[in-house]
Amino acid sequence: MEPVLTSGSAPPEPPPAAYGMRNRRALEEFEASSLAPYAQRSQASAGRVHPEPDHPYRTGYQRDRARIVHSRAFRRLEYKTQVFLNETGDHVRTRLTHTIEVASVSRTLACALGVNEDLAEAIALAHDLGHAPYGHCGEGKLDELMRDHGGFEHNLQSLRIVERLEIKYPSFHGLNLTHEVLEGLRKHHQGFDRSAFGNTPEERFPRPSLEAQLANIADEITYHGHDLDDGLDHGLVDVDQLADLTVWKGCAEQVRHQFPALALHPKKFVTYTIRALIDFQVADVVRETLRRLNDAGVTRADEVRRHPLPLASYSAELKQANAQLRTFLFDHVYRHPSIAQVNNRGCEMIETVFLACLKDPRLMQGYLETHGAGQSLERTVCDYVAGMTDRFLRQEYAKLTGKQGPL
Repeated sequence: MEPVLTSGSAPPEPPPAAYGMRNRRALEEFEASSLAPYAQRSQASAGRVHPEPDHPYRTGYQRDRARIVHSRAFRRLEYKTQVFLNETGDHVRTRLTHTIEVASVSRTLACALGVNEDLAEAIALAHDLGHAPYGHCGEGKLDELMRDHGGFEHNLQSLRIVERLEIKYPSFHGLNLTHEVLEGLRKHHQGFDRSAFGNTPEERFPRPSLEAQLANIADEITYHGHDLDDGLDHGLVDVDQLADLTVWKGCAEQVRHQFPALALHPKKFVTYTIRALIDFQVADVVRETLRRLNDAGVTRADEVRRHPLPLASYSAELKQANAQLRTFLFDHVYRHPSIAQVNNRGCEMIETVFLACLKDPRLMQGYLETHGAGQSLERTVCDYVAGMTDRFLRQEYAKLTGKQGPL
């Protein structure tokens, strides 16, 4: 019979060579010998808010990855909008599939640059946990409703989820992730504190780890390619409209040169050009980031954090081309009337449910009792509504009004 584990305990550590197993110490030794000098090593973690024994055969970042994947907030991403609602097609990207794609690109970048793949992946898997229903439109509506109560921003909400709102352990709320994963979720943060390990209490690093920087840029690479792919697949845009986009034009010409027969198969041509676009962006980031790392001469992870400029980056040429692509996506996909109409209705539902729960907290089905301690009612309602899937929001709206939300 397996031993019953108490809070904070860990299973007994297997001997290093048992049945060819690699224990945690072997994994940490492999990191020490194989990762680049500027990588964030598991053994050099600043730890967790609530100290826990090390796991016998997983590093700290591998444990973080598992905690995120097994969280309720992660499962809810399946029914949260990326661009198109989940029900609009079998192949449409949801917030969950987007997150998995970001994690994949993050690991590729981290592997190519010799940094910690597990850390980059864990940050990527958690980066969108705080998104409201109906995507960025829902985020804007909650920010408006919370204007006098601290506002709402999905990156900070991701932190709230992993630090407070997930309840899985008997001794603490949250997932108790390592400092480095939490650091990677603090986008747009005014300085990064690492006073428990490596910097004085007065010092605040201007940057997070290189792994965090790569996860952030992987998010951009992913939505550049896949939101465009979904827009083409749903007929919001067509290939002729992309002819003047520098990055699309270059990738399309490459595909035509390598595979001229694809010109006879438009869907295959688009699919492969999207693949080429993502691959081109990844390769560009690897080259430019290596150039910046060499120029900066960094030899430790904290030197990356102290550097005044980001070290993970596109080249200047691709940065300009991506700005053009991003403008196109906003003008022709994100603000397309068919998308905007659904999102606006979603925002109406968010406001209706938010105000109803504020008036009668019993509508939150006990959420106030489990999550409301030490904060305002407005913040608790915001947490509750932000955690809803698009589907659950529509169900709650229908209960309140007798009307169906948009599909």
